Amino acid sequence: MDETVVNGAQLFYKDKFGIGTDSQRDTWLLGLVNSAPYLCCAVLGCWLTDPMNKKFGRRGTIFISCIISAVACFHQAFTNTWWHMFIARFYLGLGIGPKSATTPIFAAECSPPKLRGALVMQWQMWTAFGIMMGYMADLAFYFVPDHGISMGLNWRLMMGSAMIPAVIVCCLAFLCPESPRWYLSKDRHQDAFAALCRLRFEKVQAARDLFYTHTLLEAEKQAMSGIKKGNRFKELFTVRRNRNAAIASSGLMFMQQFCGVNIIAYYSSAVFQDAGFSDVSALAASLGFGVINWLFAIPALYTIDTFGRRNLLLTTFPLMSLFLFFTGFSFWIPEDSKAHIGCIALGIYLFGMVYSPGEGPVPFTYSAEAYPLYIRPIGMSLATATTWFFNFVLSITWPSMVTAFKPQGAFGWYAGWNIIGFLFTLFLVPETKEKTLEELDHVFDVPLKKLVRYGADQSLWFFHRGKNGKGMRPTAPSADMYHGDAVRMGDVAGNMGPPAGQGERKKRWNKEREREGGIMGRGDAAGRV
Repeated sequence: MDETVVNGAQLFYKDKFGIGTDSQRDTWLLGLVNSAPYLCCAVLGCWLTDPMNKKFGRRGTIFISCIISAVACFHQAFTNTWWHMFIARFYLGLGIGPKSATTPIFAAECSPPKLRGALVMQWQMWTAFGIMMGYMADLAFYFVPDHGISMGLNWRLMMGSAMIPAVIVCCLAFLCPESPRWYLSKDRHQDAFAALCRLRFEKVQAARDLFYTHTLLEAEKQAMSGIKKGNRFKELFTVRRNRNAAIASSGLMFMQQFCGVNIIAYYSSAVFQDAGFSDVSALAASLGFGVINWLFAIPALYTIDTFGRRNLLLTTFPLMSLFLFFTGFSFWIPEDSKAHIGCIALGIYLFGMVYSPGEGPVPFTYSAEAYPLYIRPIGMSLATATTWFFNFVLSITWPSMVTAFKPQGAFGWYAGWNIIGFLFTLFLVPETKEKTLEELDHVFDVPLKKLVRYGADQSLWFFHRGKNGKGMRPTAPSADMYHGDAVRMGDVAGNMGPPAGQGERKKRWNKEREREGGIMGRGDAAGRV
């Protein structure tokens, strides 16, 4: 909601603050004011995630960040200059940053593997709902008279209304159980068991998952025993398993911005105005995009855990590129033609339909599950700082870009980035669906050249399959379960499985795993232990 109330409010405050012309100075200042929260997220807010999580836990971090967000939204409603609005919105980033990094982690740590994608993507799905609510607030307050309020009342109500959801979350945060993994990291085993009893259907399931998580933490303690304190950020890039996760998650977070969605979220009203819409019609058309953005995220609740994260991206990136080209080129249609407005709106709506089940929910879900537990808050800080920094870049540059390149070139620029996103996903993003957080060690501990080769083989297989319906589907690469380092970061299998070369013991261990899997349920994390 913070992201989109500014969409309608800027139609008013940019003139009130004296930055409403098409001059280079004013376009850059408008972009700077709108992008201020994301600058703060990138340089400061997201990096508070790790210390806040250590001190206050997952729930406490969310509670504190929502208080900050509520106060900042209220502050925005009382500003009278562009630089005062910049300060208020910059302060808002201190709330958005830790919250955006912590909430997906919280969901991932509380979810069973088979439903983790659907539960973690709730962050993005209800972000889309908040985007829709922001457009609704813009329309609801558009006709509010000034009543003698300096510089107007309607845009102040738009900006201040975004504090309402933050207050609601503050009231609800401590009704949720804390992350059991966080309790275990503090040696609070009884609290962890109580939390798991609320998160699982039976106590035996809670006890089973508690044992599995405890085993993981013990393995990580062994792995970290020879590491100097304070070197965890360095390990994001020096340990192959962490480095691959950082490349994939940060790349997807980058593409979540450079796919072009937030030029529509933040500036759709201005885009529709340029297309010939009146102010009210532009806000109504923006609301239509918000409704589509939310409704079309709902199918991803099923597809993200069945069709898979990677397949969703490979399917939607080419379509997003196509629809952005269509939108930009529609500005060449003569303005006196009804097709001019219709095609621009259609392109934006079609883009929203394919963004919402793909690049919308996948990056935050993927980033929350990609890292091992001991480094997860830092990894998520890096991922969210990446998305918010490029959100800042996109927000501050769009007004000047659309002036310099015209809408055709500006939309075409981001359409081209979607093609790059498709290639990045094909070659560097492994699938993570239906695997426990611990099994993902084997997914990411693979040399990059094997991931690239798999992407090339998969594309060739797809081409030959379409041509003659033949060919064997390539198998995704995975680190050898028995030949990894004995104490590789969080590698439970490496610690509990038999060592390489002991074939008879390995067979017996596999049979034991199958027997346990039959008792506890196929694909069940504790069954594998």
